Amino acid sequence: MDRGPLSKRLAYFGPAGTFTEEAALAYDALAQLLPFPTIAAVASAVEAGMADEGIVPIENSLEGSVPATLDLLIHESSLFIRQEVILPIDHYLMARVGTQVGDLKAIFSHPQALGQCRRFLERCFPKAQVVAALSTAAAVEEMLASDLPAAAIAPRRAAELYGAAVLGSRIQDQASNETRFVVLAKEDHESTGQDKTSICLYIPADRPGALVEILLEFSQRTINLAKIESRPSRESLGRYFFLVDLEGHRADPPVAAALAAVRSKASMFKLFGSYPRSV
Repeated sequence: MDRGPLSKRLAYFGPAGTFTEEAALAYDALAQLLPFPTIAAVASAVEAGMADEGIVPIENSLEGSVPATLDLLIHESSLFIRQEVILPIDHYLMARVGTQVGDLKAIFSHPQALGQCRRFLERCFPKAQVVAALSTAAAVEEMLASDLPAAAIAPRRAAELYGAAVLGSRIQDQASNETRFVVLAKEDHESTGQDKTSICLYIPADRPGALVEILLEFSQRTINLAKIESRPSRESLGRYFFLVDLEGHRADPPVAAALAAVRSKASMFKLFGSYPRSV
């Protein structure tokens, strides 16, 4: 559909029928949606000017963080987080029209979706072959092309797009399943008064209290930390990057002072961006 020459070009982790497309539509229903096959490709499209912004998953309430997105932000991209979108996730089991549940020999889906439906699969299809796909939509395509009686786990929209029959609804292990998506751009967002800031840092000294000294810079200024986690540094065992989400905008005086202090104590510091908190 022609969305007009002035519409935003929004890259997303596709193809059509994925949860990321659903998040993209929730973020900007008038944008020109551009599907790309990997999270890294979405970032490359924005960096190259083929898209104005890109949207990718970063965290799920059941399976935790999306490593590909975190590693992209840490090691590979200079893009900033400009927005976040939180989307309720309902998974559907679908197959070729006429396929019976008792005949299923293989289940296709993205690894995150398979993880979010782990107990359902163990209970209902303990003998079925579980096959990882690049995306939930790609899983539907692979399922339809399979020589085995197969099913796919994907959004309901994928069944509509590819002509599959829904065999089971809302099969995720927890009803309150949600995924957080981030919008990547060449600049982050101006202050709104209801913001979040994400940073990455590396502490050179492996000594007691090194991380505490960093965290004190926030607590002494009554800055709330929404999240802290670690990712391997890729250098050696026991070396980690720390990823921190904190409340406030980088331009807020207390946050700016804390970030300056943290930057001086860390051997590597990277600002992922400040952006409005999703409510």
